[in-house]
Amino acid sequence: FLSIYSSNLDEFYRVRVPALMALQTLATKSDGRDLPDVLPDVTKTIHAQQEQFGQTMITQILPALRRHDIRLLYHEPIPDVILPAVHDVFAHDASTFLHIIPLSERTDFFPENNTLYLVIAHADAAGTERISLVRVPTHHLPRFYSIHHDGTRYILFLEDIIRANLGKAFGEDHIHACHGFKVTRDAELDLEDEFEGNLAKKIERKITQRDLGFATRFLHEPGIPAHILAYLKKRLGLKKATFVQGGSHHNLKDLATLPLKDPSFSYPPWTTRAYLPNNPEGSLCEEIRDRDILLHPPYHTYHAVLRFFNEASIDPHVTRIYVTLYRVAHDSRIAHALINAARNGKKVTVFVELKARFDEANNLHWMKKMKAAGVQVIQSLPGLKVHAKMAMLKRKTVTGTEYLGLLATGNFNESTARFYTDHILFTAHQPMLLEIEKVFRFLKQKRRPGAIPPITFRYLLVGQFNLQQQFIRLIEREIAFAGKGIPAAITIKLNNLEDKVLIGKLYDASRAGVQVSLIVRSVCCLIPGVPGMSENITVRRIIDRYLEHGRVFIFHNAGDEEVYLGSADWMNRNIYRRVEVCFPLRDEALKTVVKNIVRLQLQDTAQAVLLDDHLRNIPVTPPPGVAPVRSQQQIAEMI
Repeated sequence: FLSIYSSNLDEFYRVRVPALMALQTLATKSDGRDLPDVLPDVTKTIHAQQEQFGQTMITQILPALRRHDIRLLYHEPIPDVILPAVHDVFAHDASTFLHIIPLSERTDFFPENNTLYLVIAHADAAGTERISLVRVPTHHLPRFYSIHHDGTRYILFLEDIIRANLGKAFGEDHIHACHGFKVTRDAELDLEDEFEGNLAKKIERKITQRDLGFATRFLHEPGIPAHILAYLKKRLGLKKATFVQGGSHHNLKDLATLPLKDPSFSYPPWTTRAYLPNNPEGSLCEEIRDRDILLHPPYHTYHAVLRFFNEASIDPHVTRIYVTLYRVAHDSRIAHALINAARNGKKVTVFVELKARFDEANNLHWMKKMKAAGVQVIQSLPGLKVHAKMAMLKRKTVTGTEYLGLLATGNFNESTARFYTDHILFTAHQPMLLEIEKVFRFLKQKRRPGAIPPITFRYLLVGQFNLQQQFIRLIEREIAFAGKGIPAAITIKLNNLEDKVLIGKLYDASRAGVQVSLIVRSVCCLIPGVPGMSENITVRRIIDRYLEHGRVFIFHNAGDEEVYLGSADWMNRNIYRRVEVCFPLRDEALKTVVKNIVRLQLQDTAQAVLLDDHLRNIPVTPPPGVAPVRSQQQIAEMI
C-alpha cells in the first residue's frame, strides 16, 4: 500500500498539479474572477501524508522485518560487516551503468521524469567546488539488493550502494555532499481538441514529448545546501516546479519489488472460482446462447473471458468479431487471440483507444501488430475517448446470423483482473447486441455524435447519446415514488463522483425522501449528511486487498428493482467527453447476486469508512461483541 501511495502521488504531480498550477496562474491575473489558490493546502496535506508514510515505515514495517532477521537499510548507514559485499556489487553491477553528468554554465542537461539522481558536491585539490549528477540506473538494475551475513539478510537500495562507492568514480576529489532527488513532469497530452490528421502519429509524437514536459515537482532529500538547490533550480530549468523535501529515498513505488519470498508476508490465499460450462468439453458460446452468464473477477478467474476470445478465433461458425480495447495487458492473450482470428479468415474489427493515459505506447504497439495481421483497427476519435468495455461475435447458424456478446465494467486485461473487482456479462440477448452493433457502426464512422443522425437505444445507456439523460430519468422516477409515499431507494457504486448535474439530482432525491446509498472509492464531490440537502445520503469507501473497480447502479423501482452495470463513472470526462456503455441485468438470479455483493459492502465494518459532511473518512466499526464484516472476504466465500 505504501508502494501504491507513492505511485499515485507521482501521477498526482504529473496530472493534477499542472491543472492547479494553471489555476494559480489564472488567480493572479486581474480578470475579475475569484479563483481559489488551493496549491498551498495541497502541498501541506501531502507533507502530512509523507510524514505518516515515514512513520509507517519506521514504526511498523522495519520492526516487523527485523523480527524475521531482515534489515531493510532505510535512512541508516550501511554496517561495516557487509561493506566488502557492497563494494563487490558495485564493481560487478552498478558501475556498468554509472552515468556521471558534470554540471557547468555550458551544460544543457534535462533530468528525465521520475528518474532517480544523486547530486554530488566535490572539490579538487585546489579546493574548487564542482557539482555533478549521477543517474541511478534503475532502468537496468534492480532497486534492491540482498546481502546475507551471519544469519541476517540485509536489503539495500541501489543508490546507497552507489553512495558507498563514489570515491571510485571521483578519484582524488573530496566529496562534500551527496543527496538524492527526482523531477516529476507534466503528463497531460492535450489532445482533446485535435480533430484532424493521423491521431496515432500525433500520439507517438506526444509520448516522446511528455517526459519533456515542464517540471511540476522537485523532490529532494533533506539537508541539500541552499546554494546547491539554487544552482540546480537554475541549471535544470526548475523555475515552475514545487520544491518538496522528502526522505532519503524516492520512487518508493519500488517497494512492491522488495525481495521478500516468505509466504507469511503475503495475504493468505482466497479461493477463486473458475467458471466451467455445464459441459466442460462443449462450447462456452453454446452455453451463452442458452442463458446469460455473469462473472465477478477476481473472485472468478479470468479463464472464461480468455476462452470466449479463443473459441471465437477458431470457431468455424464465427464470421465477425468486434471489440473495444482501452487498457490491455503487455502480453495480452486477448490481442493474440484477435490476431489469430484474423489469420483464420475472420473479419475482426478492434477499436483501440490510443489516448488511455500512460497506456498509449502499449496500445500503439498492439495496434500495429493487429494491423499487420489483417485486423481492421479503428483508431481514437479526435476529441472523444472511448471507454466502453464491450465485445461481440457474429455466428452463422442454420437459421441465419446470431450475436453473442460480452459487456464489462473493467478493461479486457488479464493482468489487472487478478486484483480489480469487476463484473462481466456474457449474453445472447439479440436486441441488446444489435444496439452494441450500433455503437460500433458509430465508431467506424469516426464522426462526433452531433454530426450524425440521432441513434436511439432502448436497453443500453451510451455516453454522448442517452446515458446522462437516462440516469436522470431513473433518479426522477424514485423521486416520484417517494412523493407518493412509496418506498424509494438508490444504491450506486462508483470509482469517482464529480458531475454536478447528477450530484444535483441525488440532492433532489434526498430532499424528496429517497434513501441514497453510495460507495465511492476515489474522487467524491457530493457532500453527504447535510440537513435540508443530503441528510438521506450516505457515502462510504472500501479499501482492501482488491481494488474496488466495478460500477453498479440499483434503482428500487417500487420493489421491481432495476440493476445496471457499466463502464461509466459520474465524472465530467465520463459524461461529456467519453463514449461509455452501461447495461441492464435482466436475469433475476444474476441481479440477486449483484445486490448481495453490494449489500455485503454496505455492511462492511472492517475495511470501510464513511464520509462525513466535511468529507472526512470516518472508520466504520462493529457494535461491541459483534464480529466485524470484511466484505471482500465474505464475497469471496459467497462466490
